[in-house]
Amino acid sequence: MAVSPDGYRWALLNAGPDVCLQSEAHASLHPGPSLRGSPIQAVLLTDSELDHTTGLLQLRQSSILEVYAAPPVLRALEDSFPIRRILEPYAGFRWLEANPGESFPLFGGQLSVCPFYLGGKSPRYVYAERSQDQEAWVVGYRITDRTTGGVAIYAPGIETWSQTLERHLEDADCVFLDGTFWQADELRTLGVSELSAADMGHFPVAGPNGSAVRFARLPARRKVYIHVNNTNPMLDERSPEHRSLKELGIEIGYDGMEMEV
Repeated sequence: MAVSPDGYRWALLNAGPDVCLQSEAHASLHPGPSLRGSPIQAVLLTDSELDHTTGLLQLRQSSILEVYAAPPVLRALEDSFPIRRILEPYAGFRWLEANPGESFPLFGGQLSVCPFYLGGKSPRYVYAERSQDQEAWVVGYRITDRTTGGVAIYAPGIETWSQTLERHLEDADCVFLDGTFWQADELRTLGVSELSAADMGHFPVAGPNGSAVRFARLPARRKVYIHVNNTNPMLDERSPEHRSLKELGIEIGYDGMEMEV
């Protein structure tokens, strides 16, 4: 996903391994106008998982890039997965802290970004237990357009439906929410893995206490599930799961989706 105040300057929300293919598919992200220039000026990381960070290696051709992440994520990318040291000889990246509750400006202040705590689950490659002091391994982002006043929430990894999350969602214009798994035991049921949704740091969509029921009650104009795993039946437009979300006024994200706030 990418966000822009004007359609010319962009910030990516996470950088997956297919970031180059995604950029090539959208003209507004193509390189230029200078020889080594790029409209991609920043990356906001929600965590240090491989599917959200390995794309940084593909962005090394850019001369300057600001990368925002929570402190434990920055440490992991320095030590356990030393992508920062790998990139240092190739690109002038600036690694900046995104501390929960501390807003920072993007694009000269046209956008205001407020990180907020979503979970304490570290990636498996760190070999660390869940932090006892609620260290922010996973954050969401509240993005406010200073001109229009529009608010967008990006939260692709939710461990629990917390009061902090609820507070940020209650007055947003559009919300992009963790839709990874339909059921808590989805992977086990399909024989894919013994891990549950909770083991992987995700809040399931279905059930009386699932995210869909809560999501539907929000006043946001657009409600979109993202980060959907390929085991999730709601991806099938003919499925009852897909129809049930449509009836609740919830959308499922797709490549090329655009909106303004």
